[in-house]
Amino acid sequence: MTMDRLSQSSSDSPTRGDPKVLSIECLKGSSKAHEWTGDMLQTGDIVEELRIGASPNALISFRSPFKNGKSGVNRILQDSYKKKDTSILVLVRRGPHEFAELQACIVPNDSSGKKHYVLRSITDPNYVVAFLDRTETECFQLQASRTTRMVNALTRTRLQDGYVSYPWERRMQELLSVPNSSNFLSILLLPKVSDRIAARYNDVEDTLARANTWLNAAQASGVPIVFMNVQTESLLTKISGETASSTVNAGSLSDLSNLANASLYGFEDYHGVDIGVVRAVRLWYAPIGGEISIEIKLKEDDAKLGFAISRTEEGFIFIQTVIEDNQENVPATRSGLSNLYKAAKDTSKLLVVSRLSNQRVLPWMVSSTGAIRCYDTVSLSQKLSLHRHTKVPILLHVFLWDRTLASSLESTRLSSLSPSVLPLPLSQEVQLAPHPNENQIQPLPHEGSDAGGGVSSVGSQPMQLERDTAGDLSFRFHNFSVSNCWL
Repeated sequence: MTMDRLSQSSSDSPTRGDPKVLSIECLKGSSKAHEWTGDMLQTGDIVEELRIGASPNALISFRSPFKNGKSGVNRILQDSYKKKDTSILVLVRRGPHEFAELQACIVPNDSSGKKHYVLRSITDPNYVVAFLDRTETECFQLQASRTTRMVNALTRTRLQDGYVSYPWERRMQELLSVPNSSNFLSILLLPKVSDRIAARYNDVEDTLARANTWLNAAQASGVPIVFMNVQTESLLTKISGETASSTVNAGSLSDLSNLANASLYGFEDYHGVDIGVVRAVRLWYAPIGGEISIEIKLKEDDAKLGFAISRTEEGFIFIQTVIEDNQENVPATRSGLSNLYKAAKDTSKLLVVSRLSNQRVLPWMVSSTGAIRCYDTVSLSQKLSLHRHTKVPILLHVFLWDRTLASSLESTRLSSLSPSVLPLPLSQEVQLAPHPNENQIQPLPHEGSDAGGGVSSVGSQPMQLERDTAGDLSFRFHNFSVSNCWL
């Protein structure tokens, strides 16, 4: 703030020659660059008076000229700091008739040692000034160059960055529909081998075409997903022999043009080891209507769950069928799973299971031989059956195919249940009117498939055993009637 001229004028200072005065040196600017306004101290301001003390009755005043200049004032600041009397008011002169003041506290200058002290503003702790001996002419020149110095400060100022702490654990528990698990869904496709000895691989375009095929086939079979993004992903591996000699070499800049469509290229490290870079393709997708959770509570007299599961060729687990009789008191009917299955069937969609007990059961990788890595229906059936035997509630997440349905189901959430559990309404409450989006790929009507591993009783029908590619030790059962496939 601007104040009247002090009664103690600088005219008392020596007039012969160019006298030395105590001036201000701005070390750190304020958070809003207020040091360039007339209210705050600036480099080149001439110090006229120092008032040390917190209360008016205990003020100690020092006026210009200051004995021994900067070193003498530093001793004054050091003594005051030791006495824990750190409050100080600095009065300065700017030009012949303009005055300003700063209320600050005395602090050690960490950059130059504990024996040197600076002043930190009370109103803005970022603003720090120190004292420096200059001639009066130098001070006037600095004050006159204020505009130039502001432009120079603007040029020199750099944006600062740093690290701030973040409560990841709490946020991941509170803000995710499934704690500690993301809603981003993807599948990684490795390039396919083009010979028997796995020395050569098909190019990136082939991998992209297979990713596109997988997505289109899943949509056509009734899986309610949409394309989000696709990207290449580099994976490092050690190569040798025929593979090393057949890969594109990336040893120099001139080789980069050959890498545009290569799915495998190599280079040597400092130890002469051949390193291969495999360019896989990651396909990102999302359910059309999002994911929703269903809690299936079990009773002591439940002999079956009331639904059967199967798997598509693309690796998605889905509810293959449910008990049609709504009067039968089975968990699938009580939880609303039967109603959602019927709504999906009416729109030619599959009711895809995305998670079991918060664990994802979606396909996640395609190997270099073309096999899709996904979950085994037999092990899933076994786990669901163990839930029924132990009476531990089952938590399923399924894909929805309509956002309006997701909104209507959200409104039925019961406050007594945990936020991750959403009960589905009974049959009279679930009414789905299909409103397909023009941009969505409409699936073909789903043809019935085998009961996939959703088998709890065999009956007297003959059966065949085939190796299930999802696991080395599991088998898929075939040729069962639906009535014998209930979990």
